[in-house]
Amino acid sequence: MNTTVSPDTVFAYADERIAQAAAALWPDGPVVVGPHIPSVTGYVRRVEAAGRPLFAKVSLLGVSLASVLRGTHGDWAEVRAKQAAYLSSPGALLEREAAQYGALAGAGLGTATVAGLAGGVLFTEPVSGVTLGEVLAKDPHRTFDLLAGVTEELGALQKHAVAALVEGAAIRERSVHGTFARKFNGISGETYVSLTGPSAPVLGAVVPRLRKMRLSGTYGTYGTYGSRIVYGDLKPEHVVFPDGPERRPAFIDPGLALGHPASDVAKLVSRMVLGLIVQPPAGPGATAVLRGIGEFTDLATYRLTPAERAAWLRQLVVLWLMDTVNIFTTYLTAPTGLPLPESARTLIAQAPAVCTLLDRVSALLAAVSMDGRTVWRLALDHAATAAGR
Repeated sequence: MNTTVSPDTVFAYADERIAQAAAALWPDGPVVVGPHIPSVTGYVRRVEAAGRPLFAKVSLLGVSLASVLRGTHGDWAEVRAKQAAYLSSPGALLEREAAQYGALAGAGLGTATVAGLAGGVLFTEPVSGVTLGEVLAKDPHRTFDLLAGVTEELGALQKHAVAALVEGAAIRERSVHGTFARKFNGISGETYVSLTGPSAPVLGAVVPRLRKMRLSGTYGTYGTYGSRIVYGDLKPEHVVFPDGPERRPAFIDPGLALGHPASDVAKLVSRMVLGLIVQPPAGPGATAVLRGIGEFTDLATYRLTPAERAAWLRQLVVLWLMDTVNIFTTYLTAPTGLPLPESARTLIAQAPAVCTLLDRVSALLAAVSMDGRTVWRLALDHAATAAGR
């Protein structure tokens, strides 16, 4: 897809910001700028500062890199002017992300250490270890145990100190529902869907179905919608086991905010299912992962009444599909010159399987008479079919 803003221009600007920020933070150097990490959201490079390996992240306007390159926010002159104003205002995205890393550590969670923040560039220390996605790819039968362990760890977020931080430094930009509403709002959303090529007819039916869904209601011990602190960007690659999967995990790239109690589970399910489509495990591995997910949601909702459980599971499916549509359309419309992760390129090649899954499950949701528990069970069945292709 053609670009309005040149990737080379944007990347050169980001590299300059990284070099300037590193020089300010580590004036005695040396600073060595390493490889670019492909991403559709922010600009990330490996950096070595005074012998210390780091990641350097640059955010343009607090929005996705893909949208900037598509020209959604104007030409490069407009983006530069807006970026200057954005960085001079308090509460820029990476300022909040740095504060959230501090909140995670303060809550007793394993997380990345912030090495510095200057000139709109965030430097963090790498968290080495295997990711949740890598563990599940090798041992899919551990899905239930690992999801239960991750959720137990994240229970530490429901603390007063974290709530106080979230009030002033929430990262709503990474909300599944908020991202979906922003991307598919009215005529601009229809235009965006039209850019997805052969997938456009199916997505043109799926998106309106999902737009009709509402996130509301009460969920027993989980509280009401918008009352619970959620991690916000809980992807399998954001859960790392520094000392192996038998020990406690660490969490990176937080997006803490108040949100729907099923939000974190939905994003995990969305990305895990896409992972199964991209690289199905050998033998019955996909079935084992999906069975573990089902067992985990049984545990997560066991205190709810049947009506509450049905509502929770229905909202889980809605958020799952919204997240899949969000990232899938971003990949399909990625501007020319924007490096994509290998998994993204593979997912684009499997677009028919993803479209079929989205179409079938969103049609289940549109059948208003169908109980949420039935929708959830059938959605997992369709996910198994998509993974098996």
